[in-house]
Amino acid sequence: MKLKSLIPYILAAAILTATVLGVGYVSSNNKADPTISATIDESKPEHEMRGVWVTYMTLDIENEQDKEEAFCKRINNIISDVKKSGMNTIFVHVRPFCDAIYKSRIYPWSHILTGNQGQDPGYDPLKYIIQQCRSNNIKIHAWLNPYRVSTQETPASLCDDNPYVRNKSLGMEINGSIYLNPASEDARQLIVSGIIELLENYDLDGIQFDDYFYPEDFGNNDKEEYKDYCESVSKPLSIEDYRKDNVNKLIKAVYKAVHSTKKSAVFGISPQGNLGNNDYIYADVREWYTKSGYVDYICPQLYFSLDNPALGYEASLNEWLELKPHKGLKLYVGLAGYKAGTDSDDGTWLDNNDILKTEIDILRSKGASGFILYSYDSLKSNEGEQEINNVINYLNTSPTQ
Repeated sequence: MKLKSLIPYILAAAILTATVLGVGYVSSNNKADPTISATIDESKPEHEMRGVWVTYMTLDIENEQDKEEAFCKRINNIISDVKKSGMNTIFVHVRPFCDAIYKSRIYPWSHILTGNQGQDPGYDPLKYIIQQCRSNNIKIHAWLNPYRVSTQETPASLCDDNPYVRNKSLGMEINGSIYLNPASEDARQLIVSGIIELLENYDLDGIQFDDYFYPEDFGNNDKEEYKDYCESVSKPLSIEDYRKDNVNKLIKAVYKAVHSTKKSAVFGISPQGNLGNNDYIYADVREWYTKSGYVDYICPQLYFSLDNPALGYEASLNEWLELKPHKGLKLYVGLAGYKAGTDSDDGTWLDNNDILKTEIDILRSKGASGFILYSYDSLKSNEGEQEINNVINYLNTSPTQ
């Protein structure tokens, strides 16, 4: 995501930081429709997105002895593997739990670095990742979970400097997990300020949100907020549209902040691949896709085999292509490297070993601008080794760079 230094946003970031530190702040149709053509840019991109997601689990070195050495070695291996695979971009999980794998004034250090949230690892992991990316001509996007503070077991405990611990009004506990409250203006400003900080301090190519917005088990936890909202306006939105609007406010603010902080950066979102499922988490993907001012790209997670009986890959891609994109939107496709060679999707990933290669051909033929593989770990998978090797060989001989 891109963040450029506009005075209002910088002031907002400064004010919020002071506050945080002070107050304690599915479709069943699996048939491909040959009549649907690409509605994105039909020309082949000069530089195709060939991305890989690097999860916080992959980066977790809390149980290693020499942690800095272990982290740097792991990053060196990741960058080397990504480059050899013919990929050109990594999406690194830099803020998984309202914390950071980088030096921040707003968020505490992530537990994955030392085993304890808030403990300074003594070096800057993100700075090292960026240095290695630049040395190897690999682009890097910062991947964030905007709302998640903790799950039932992770991290084991929150430190005193966690924004939620300092100010409980920023979030809420739901079934043992903690989330920032999407209806909270302070929570939105916290998220935006953190992104501004990232882009001002680190040489990043972009910011990405994944598919975590309202939790599916949210229930009526915003009953009081919605009641207050309804009493404050003459024509209140439905509860569903109210929640979507809360998320949309964040997305618009992040987009504006990114583009006012770093002109060369982009902001994108990787929503759920089944278009309709995004409604359950109040992710207004149709709005983001068709209207400018929200995202530079969308990367739906089309984690389906070609013959998945519930919803096949091409049928799902066609559903996205039927939407009319706003001018300049890029469509990337999230591919399920982690399913290669497994019995997922009713065993259809075992039908042959060129499913991912075929899916790349399909997205190219329909005008998508590239793909992102979930995840880096699939490059080292034993189950999907042959399938992944077929993709790597294909990319390394493909003319579309």
